[in-house]
Amino acid sequence: MNDNTVQADLLRLFERHDVELELDEESWLVTDGDFPAVRGSWHDGAEGEPGRLDIDVVISEERHIEESFAGQGRGDAGARDALKAFERNVLYVVLAACWYVTDDRRIQIQSWELGIRTWDVFVGPLTFNRDDVAAPEGLVSGLHDALRNEALSGELHWIRLFYRRADDGSVVAEALLDNQPWAGGDRLLHQLAWPATEKGYSARCFIALDIRDY
Repeated sequence: MNDNTVQADLLRLFERHDVELELDEESWLVTDGDFPAVRGSWHDGAEGEPGRLDIDVVISEERHIEESFAGQGRGDAGARDALKAFERNVLYVVLAACWYVTDDRRIQIQSWELGIRTWDVFVGPLTFNRDDVAAPEGLVSGLHDALRNEALSGELHWIRLFYRRADDGSVVAEALLDNQPWAGGDRLLHQLAWPATEKGYSARCFIALDIRDY
């Protein structure tokens, strides 16, 4: 699949959620000729390996959200499989935070006091690669507590959490705040009571925070 086809699929995906974008001369999907803008790039994997869809959402000249999704298959099939993962994991949070289109059936919408500011918080689902694994308790409240220790600037922020437990019980956990490693989020992931199963699993969650607009 070439990037123009990826952009066409992204355009239709946003249209289904009442966001009208247009393709500019540099293959970005832009909002009324400006930010926010979004672009996807598909990379086929090696033979027998999943490919990767990179999604870049540009908020301003200096700030952009970077997310990647695995897709099973090659070409169109793999890219569209990865696009489904983007829709399931991140899209509804991005729609709320960047385009002000909210769907409380898909995400949790909360109001948090952090420092001297009030924030609208958009919490995406904690999605697992298996259907038989239960989410640990305390993720959202723990996230709130962890953010109390951060000096957040008065602009949009985003968090990506990833947790993987291998078949042998070894764990890989990663938290990113505004695309950068976040030690407070790492500590939270290790403190949660994740299920101990014989078969490994992975989970991810995407969250965004924006200043409450009174």
